[in-house]
Amino acid sequence: MAETDQPSGSTPEDEAPEVTASVTFMVPKKEISMVPDMGKWKRSQAYADYMGFILTLNEGVKGKKLTCEYKVSETVEKLLDLLGTLDQWINETPPVNQPSRFGNKAYRTWYAKLDQEAESLVSAVLPADKCAAAPEIAVYLKESVGNPTRIDYGTGHEAAFAAFLCCLCKVGALRVDDQLAIAFKVFDRYLLLMRKLQRTYRMEPAGSQGVWGLDDFQFLPFIWGSAQFIDHPTIEPRHLLEERVVNEHHPDYMFLDCIKFINEMKTGPFAEHSNQLWNISAVPSWSKVNQGLIRMYKAEISPKLKA
Repeated sequence: MAETDQPSGSTPEDEAPEVTASVTFMVPKKEISMVPDMGKWKRSQAYADYMGFILTLNEGVKGKKLTCEYKVSETVEKLLDLLGTLDQWINETPPVNQPSRFGNKAYRTWYAKLDQEAESLVSAVLPADKCAAAPEIAVYLKESVGNPTRIDYGTGHEAAFAAFLCCLCKVGALRVDDQLAIAFKVFDRYLLLMRKLQRTYRMEPAGSQGVWGLDDFQFLPFIWGSAQFIDHPTIEPRHLLEERVVNEHHPDYMFLDCIKFINEMKTGPFAEHSNQLWNISAVPSWSKVNQGLIRMYKAEISPKLKA
């Protein structure tokens, strides 16, 4: 896991690489401003590390349920506490009365608190000898929850959270044997937080392609969720359209949990409001679904992660 540039199917080292005292941390700044910058990003070590992180988790969750047994380390527990704190702040920051139905301005109050406390929250997660990394890593945490100006959220923000977790792996706070807990515990808790933010503050989808996009808000749980189903003896892609299957199995599978959330938030025929997912239901195998989603992510989503 810490060796995040591992190709799909490879075996990471048993221990994360040590970050030596000579490493200098810096607050990230936007480096992708024009189309030509995309080539530089895709050739960078950062891109290799990021996609390696995504693909390593993809391999790790294959054939496994959310409810399976796995190690939960102290760092993972601290990350859950961090997300729990952000959740509690939502309770303490109720929506305000305003003319507009969407983009409740109370979100900006909630975000301002995160902006102020992010470095201390991240420092509490890091080992004592890695706290110098907090200002750098905290930027990705702040970017992962949406935009306070537009009051929107989308797959670019989701990518920032994945980058946040990847950074924790790079500095050695998260280790190889945290793989399943990262996907099934931490990322799943993050999804619950984001759904609560979306519902509470009526956040707009950021950069949504509408009916031509996979989902208004998320992408990664569909990749990892399809990997969970690979070689499943009974559940096939066509079953994602069956309400009984979704309601019965969503606690075990990310993909179905996302479908359940969509069904709760949208009305009308599924083929109309979620056409891409409806098309996926016709794919013959979860392996093909997983491969196709990874290709789609590389082509359409990963460029949204600003280096």
